[in-house]
Amino acid sequence: MELALDTSTDVSGLALSRDGEVLAEMSWLAGQDHSRQLFPALEALMERGGVGLEEVRAIFVALGPGSFNGLRVGLAAAKGLALALKAPLVGVSTLEVEAFPFRSACLPLCPVQGAGREELAVALFREGPGGWERLWEDQLISPRQLLSRLPKKVLFCGEIPSRFLDHLGAWEGEAVIPSPSARRRRPAFLAELGWQRLQERGPDAAASLQPIYLRHPPITQRKEELHGG
Repeated sequence: MELALDTSTDVSGLALSRDGEVLAEMSWLAGQDHSRQLFPALEALMERGGVGLEEVRAIFVALGPGSFNGLRVGLAAAKGLALALKAPLVGVSTLEVEAFPFRSACLPLCPVQGAGREELAVALFREGPGGWERLWEDQLISPRQLLSRLPKKVLFCGEIPSRFLDHLGAWEGEAVIPSPSARRRRPAFLAELGWQRLQERGPDAAASLQPIYLRHPPITQRKEELHGG
């Protein structure tokens, strides 16, 4: 049995799986209240699945990019559970979790998240002849720069901010955009990707596993500014 945890954004999710095949999952709008809501939700999921935590043999966690506090809560919980259960831990990019459901579309897949400051958090993936592959690393980029670099036909997914949709109106390329409900991130795909990673690469080193912050958190920036005088 594996447990997948995703607290990357306002939408949180949990999944139970066996060998990557999902047995039960739940997602809910947690807002910024991840720390208070995560463990009651986990207890409810375990009860619904009729299993105990002692049956969990691996932990998968979404690493971001996303909410500063949400990522800290999720990774801290995942590390604590992995330590207590003596279970392997695997981290997966949140953008990759958003792109993975569309791998059969035969198109480049661009997950998009709003990142503030007129920037977007993006990556690029596709399902090629050799299987699932990452074309771009997770990165921050302006909408204009993103559209200038993309292929002429792309499937956009993820929690796409509405202001980015406005930019697409003037883009010369062809944008395929699934409905918001189809783009909603599901922990089932984190479970599937996590299981694949565990089989292919083995577990991550829990002590060094960190959230994916594409920009220094504000608290860090203030500290640097203070030290810099």
